[in-house]
Order: sequence, then C-alpha cells, then structure tokens
Amino acid sequence: MKVVILAGGGGSRLFPMSRQAYPKQFLALEDERSLLAHTVARYLPLVAAEDIVVVTNERYRYHVENELAECGAQAAHVVLEPVGRNTAPAIALAVAYCAERLGAAADEVVLVAAADHIIRPQAEFEHCVAQASAVAAQGAFVTFGIPATAPETGYGYIETAEVTDNGSYVVCSFKEKPDLATAKQYVAAGNYYWNSGMFAFTVGTLQGEIAAYEPEIAALLGWHTDRDLAAGSLVYAREHFSEMPDISIDYAVAERSQRVRMVPLTCYWNDIGSWDAMYDVLPKDDSGNALRGDILPLDCKDSLIIGRDRLIAGIGLDDLLVVETDDVVLVARRGESQRVKEVVQRLKKLGRKEAVEHTTVYHAWGTSQIVGRGQGYLMKKVRVLPGKELTLQMHYHRSEHWVFLRGTARVVRGEETLMLHEGESVFIPQTVQHQLANPGRIPLELIEVQIGTYIGEDDIERF
Repeated sequence: MKVVILAGGGGSRLFPMSRQAYPKQFLALEDERSLLAHTVARYLPLVAAEDIVVVTNERYRYHVENELAECGAQAAHVVLEPVGRNTAPAIALAVAYCAERLGAAADEVVLVAAADHIIRPQAEFEHCVAQASAVAAQGAFVTFGIPATAPETGYGYIETAEVTDNGSYVVCSFKEKPDLATAKQYVAAGNYYWNSGMFAFTVGTLQGEIAAYEPEIAALLGWHTDRDLAAGSLVYAREHFSEMPDISIDYAVAERSQRVRMVPLTCYWNDIGSWDAMYDVLPKDDSGNALRGDILPLDCKDSLIIGRDRLIAGIGLDDLLVVETDDVVLVARRGESQRVKEVVQRLKKLGRKEAVEHTTVYHAWGTSQIVGRGQGYLMKKVRVLPGKELTLQMHYHRSEHWVFLRGTARVVRGEETLMLHEGESVFIPQTVQHQLANPGRIPLELIEVQIGTYIGEDDIERF
C-alpha cells in the first residue's frame, strides 16, 4: 500500500496561528508535534516511510522536509505541485509518482489523507483502514465517512444506501455543506455521514476513473483506459501541470463514479476547521476551560485560552476564545470562530502582513523566528538542522552578534574558521564574509542580534 498525504493547503481558519505562509498542517496544537507529523506517524505502523508521498507546493517544501525529519520519516517522498490545481490533479500527480518512481502496480492500493486531521485511537483507525483497503482492492473507489452525530453545517455529507457483502455502503449522493435545518434532517435520517476527504483505491482504479471523467488530466498523464501508465508521463505532467483543470477529487470522480463505496471511520475524527473545533479537542478543567500556555483564569468558564510567551490572566470570561501569538491576539465569542476568515480578508484588503506572514520562517537549513525588534535592531532565534549550512554571505548595512544556546557551530568569519559551542558567542562586522554551519548530530540553536541603520532581508550578498 502507498499513502498519499495532501499538505498543500494554505487556509487561515485558525488565524492567527495559521497564516497563508504557515498553514494549519504545520501547527503543533495538541502537543509539541505538528498535525502533519502526527499524520505521518499515524501511517508508519502500516507502511514504511518509503511508501509515503507528501504532496505540497514549493512554498511549503522546507516546512514539510523539516517535519518529516522531526518524526523520523526522512525517507518519505515529497512531490511538489508546480501550481495550485486542487485535489484531483494533486492526487493524480501523486499516483503517477507512485507508479513511475516507486513501482506501484495497477492493483496496489493507494490511501489518500489530509495532513491536518486529528484521528484516534490508533488501533481502531488501523482497523478501518484495513477494511477500506480490502474494499478498494476489489476495484471500488472508497471514501471514508464519519458518523454524523450532530447537525454540523461546516461539513459536506455522504448519503448512503444498503450495505454490500464486503461491509461497505453504496453511496447515493454527496451533499454540499447544508444550512442548520437541513443538517438536522440529515442526522435524523440516520444514513448520512460527514465527508472526511479521505479515499482509498488502486492505481488502476484511479487511472480508469480519471480517464473516464477527466480526460484532460488523463491526457497530460498519459493515462488511457486501453493501456498502462506511460513511461515518462510524470515529467510531462509536471511541465504542463498549469493546464490541468482546477477541480477537487470529489467533483472529478467521487460524485460521478459508479464504483464509489463508503466505509465508516468509526474512531474519533476532527478536521480542526475552527477554534470552536479546537475547543472540543483540548482537555478541559473543572470549569470547562481549555487552556494552553501560561494562563491564570479567575472565575472563567467554558472558554478557550491559548498563550505563547506571555502570562494571560482572564477574569470573569464566559464562552470566549482567546488566542495569542507573537504578533496578534484574537478574541472572539465561542460559536463565532467561523468569522475569523472575515478578519483575514479585512487584513488582506488593508495590506497588513499579518494576514500572510508568520514570525517563524522555514528554510532549507532550518528555521528563523523573530523574537524582538526596535529602532536599529532585530533579534531572531535561529535553528540549524544537523549537517546543514547557510550560504557564504555579507551584509552592507548591519553587523550581527550570534550567541549559541545549544549544539556546535562552525563559523567562517573572513579568513577565520571557528568552532563554537553553547554559552559562547561571535561578532560578525559589516561587510565581512561569513557562513554558519552545523557539523554536529543535534540541532544548533542560537540568538542572532542584527544591528544597523538598515535591517532588511534584501541586504544580503551571497557568494
């Protein structure tokens, strides 16, 4: 079995923690691991890391590679979408990669999952995957349905009919996100499930269904109903990816195919589509408060309060959402978190960087995080992964002071090469060529203080 994880989305429903440049799948919400890392770890008991393919875009490449390293899955494959073209082209490209580069046969099962869902417990999840894999091996296009226990208006629904011999359900129709009255009717009917966005099928099944319903995609991949995958089609498809239709796998195949079957995902599932959903996931205190960070609640109840670096003291808060990041504090009434997208839209209209940028930036070598700034100075916390190095560079308008917190650093400064360790520091004057590297086996962490009349990312000359 091959596992395809879709990690290219750039949504901002969890603003301010999630931004366009740092979307939900990279957030650590339950513990120190990101949602993407949890997703990868969820499949490692089922397949080897070499059988996992993460689909993302160029903007998130280093985010993904860092997360794979963090969860010990460096051997997983990263497929980059040349441009955003929704889930049908992304899945087709990933399946072409599995066939052409990983040697997946036409009868091998491919499981498609989102990178940002919470699913537990593991044993029950593995049981559902085994059932879906067995149904897919029989030629079905399998979707996972979540038993609709409440009239949720933020989910699409799957209408099912009778149960088949293999335990899957015949799918009658897919329903768009309903209004509350319609959602209540769905739940009362008892044969409607939430659409999880997870699928299972064989390589050959997807090839045939795409050829039948989306011939434009099939043509660019060399997929035709009368022959196998064409050698070299992956390179051609990437070069012409922008010509593919912008369409979801639901519209492209699931809602049109005669092979669709539904397998219930009976374990706990949450797509964390809002801060209200996040409140449901986190553990509560005796007053119903979900708290993360340094929080002091006085007479507060049924509230979500998430802090980062500051003490947050709440007094008499009922049914509120409070989320603090380095540069934004969000306060909303519980039940109103779907309106966060209105905040993001307003910020974009105002040209505010907070709508897009995050204080943490991912690089090929690690991460940098702004921790303080003022007139003539900027402070960053820098993390360099083992074996990685920055480019040899020089600045015309600023000097830098590096204070090492953890690990071993190799520093080139002019004609010197220095080996420095935690507790030591080095000064880099203006117009002096320098380079930072981590020759060790653990991450290198340091505080970088930039001082100068002009501090901008464009004041870098690389050699």
